[in-house]
Amino acid sequence: MGITADELSAGLARVASRVGLGALSLAPQRLTGGAVMESWRFSAGDQSYVLRRAPSLAFMEGRPYGHSTEAALIEAARAKGVTAPEVVAVLEEADGLGSGFVMRALPGTADPKVILACDDPDGLLREAARDLARIHRLRQGDVPEGVPVMDYRAAIADLKAQFMEVGGDRPIIALGLKWLEDNCPPKVEPVLNHGDYRMGNLLVEGSALTGVLDWEIAHFGDRHEDLAFGCMAVWRFARYDRPALGLGSIEGYIAAYEAEAGVTIDPARFRFWTIYRTVWWALGCLKMAAQWRSGADRMLERVVISRRTSEQELDLLLLLEEDAPQQDRDQGLFTTRTPMRTAGEATIPELTVAISEWLASIKDKLDGHDRFQLAVARNALGIIARASTSDSELCDNSHFAGLILSGEMTLQSHGLLHDLRSSILDKVQDDSPKYPTLQIALEKWPTPDKRTEQA
Repeated sequence: MGITADELSAGLARVASRVGLGALSLAPQRLTGGAVMESWRFSAGDQSYVLRRAPSLAFMEGRPYGHSTEAALIEAARAKGVTAPEVVAVLEEADGLGSGFVMRALPGTADPKVILACDDPDGLLREAARDLARIHRLRQGDVPEGVPVMDYRAAIADLKAQFMEVGGDRPIIALGLKWLEDNCPPKVEPVLNHGDYRMGNLLVEGSALTGVLDWEIAHFGDRHEDLAFGCMAVWRFARYDRPALGLGSIEGYIAAYEAEAGVTIDPARFRFWTIYRTVWWALGCLKMAAQWRSGADRMLERVVISRRTSEQELDLLLLLEEDAPQQDRDQGLFTTRTPMRTAGEATIPELTVAISEWLASIKDKLDGHDRFQLAVARNALGIIARASTSDSELCDNSHFAGLILSGEMTLQSHGLLHDLRSSILDKVQDDSPKYPTLQIALEKWPTPDKRTEQA
């Protein structure tokens, strides 16, 4: 549900009174970050707190558990020594704030740019490995009922269903799904997975871990999934050269984890879950546009993230291409740079509408010339939305993707790797030209110019 500043303050005052936090002494301020949930910092009495809430009740539909269970999970993790925030209140209907909970604020920042510039990244990486091992000590008897246990095959089938729902027309995602089906590992004893353990969800002060945030998709499953997720290229941010959380080497991260957890990590399972989570996040990005279209959340970030799906496709192809014949991996690239759009992502008109809506939301905060320029900017966006035509024409790759899903085309099919490389380079250069992996791919993949230089 949409909420005004006055409604938010009034609701927080009711919560603070109900649980004895004292009177509000600082109005709530929206925190940046959080692709799904909202976070608001406020003060009551002489203490600072953070409200975590869903942007609408519709956002909670279909989730395996609600905020009360998430809050209990966090408290259970704290009991195991995890550096997690203290939950002081779970929202009730009478609070008028929807679904969420209030935590005691912790020191530090979650800004990856600041954290990755810390003085002791290796020490911080060891602390992160330690906390992840402690999370994995939790078993089903330690947490409330309702926290799901992952069925690997069912999870892959669910990803495949999501893929078809958003158009089923992206061949690289299809290739990833088929690989997952063909390489699904046997089940192991399930441990509690945080589910989103990566840079951006870790609170850090200096070079010390001060909090593990965002537990909304915690579940029981394979410990390798949590380890692999934090090492995906997207979560390294600008430090592609430091693959473990953007802080250091995967070998160092795993060694610190193994020392704390007393287990040995399997490289094959680690690779499987890296590929699984890359497909998972590619589809997560793609579905953002549908959330915006449905009206469940009209936040500008939704449509922008949908256009970052191509980043994950590039990462995915780099992970999968090692299975292709060497002669195909050495083949030069000839790109066409033709505009391309697929069914699920946001269109250029939708992007401009989202920006226009956000600009409208800050109109009352501006005056004079700035207010006039805002109106001009909204008019310009309207012109772009109405004039955009090339991006509105779909590039229908559903048949191509279907051949890959069925196994009729594989990385052993001559020319497939070349076509996928060429198309994804074009797409990422349109959607995210500053994405760090793009430069890595351009340097790694052979081009006519490079082959001439080598000759």
